[in-house]
Amino acid sequence: MSTLRLGLVGVGRIGAMHAAALSGLRPELDERGARLSLALTDVMPEAGQAVAARNDATFVPSVEALLGLGLDGLLIATGTATHPELIREAVQAGVPVFCEKPVALSVAESLPLLEEIRRHHGVVQVGHQRRFDAGYLEARRAYRAGELGWIHTLRAVTCDAAPPPVEFLAGSGGLFRDCSVHDFDILRWLTGRDIVEVYARGSNRGDPAIGAVGDVDTALALVTFDDGTLGSVSASRYNGAGHDVRLEVQGSQGSLMVGLDEHAALRSAEDGVFFPGGQAHATFADRFAQAYRSELLAFTELILARRPNPCPPEEAIAASLVADAAQESLESGLPVRVDSAVRTLLAAG
Repeated sequence: MSTLRLGLVGVGRIGAMHAAALSGLRPELDERGARLSLALTDVMPEAGQAVAARNDATFVPSVEALLGLGLDGLLIATGTATHPELIREAVQAGVPVFCEKPVALSVAESLPLLEEIRRHHGVVQVGHQRRFDAGYLEARRAYRAGELGWIHTLRAVTCDAAPPPVEFLAGSGGLFRDCSVHDFDILRWLTGRDIVEVYARGSNRGDPAIGAVGDVDTALALVTFDDGTLGSVSASRYNGAGHDVRLEVQGSQGSLMVGLDEHAALRSAEDGVFFPGGQAHATFADRFAQAYRSELLAFTELILARRPNPCPPEEAIAASLVADAAQESLESGLPVRVDSAVRTLLAAG
């Protein structure tokens, strides 16, 4: 049995989740002939050591020490500002990378990084976990099999039960870049088409501090695809019913709803209808627990050359490009065309 040596940088909320998910994958990896060896580092040594102890991992004091272990793959779960340099270090060392979205703070910063990844023939998978969720996968399959006919409307919803700390929002880039970018990515992935125009609006009805740092707590974007299909993307930080992530796909021959299960954060107003009856998801971690696990398993398969890259940087940057256009539209109050020159550059990859 071969040893699969993985390194993890950052053990905050998402990093700790990834460490636990990887540890839980050990039996499945063993069955596939790859014994997991996990090492990790964090700028907060005590936190890193605690996560390492819980997950049968080794704590090392620095990224340099981590890369010095001869890794087969590196997972990056640090703050966005640190992503480009960490990706560069790994790519230059010939180490495949899994990086949480986005790859950089802006598309402008992402493009030279993309050039470097291409120059070194680097392998970088970006963390858009919805691509591994069973509902989204079925909607994509049904559409591409022709079961829905042609799509006339897409309606995507992402609502948090409560906002994260304002300190986080101050550096998040805005609701569209932080939250709705997942919807922009999944809409492009599902349809196989580019979004060419965005018209966005936003409001603040909750904590005034969110507006004070330049963000909104609720937003809606109308998107137009390159074939004329229309879609809406809505997001909110205040959804007291629970964490609500859904996608409605309406076609000429059929319609599907992703996220409509016993744990959906809504209730029917119709007499005698008691569905859904389960406890609503509280957080994104609850909603996408299996998707995160499948995403990391896919990364191990990518390292072992058993599958193609399920989310290359070009596609993640394309979603961020739409998010940038949405933010620009929100600020200007006008429809914004998504930069066609950058779309062409990304498609060339």
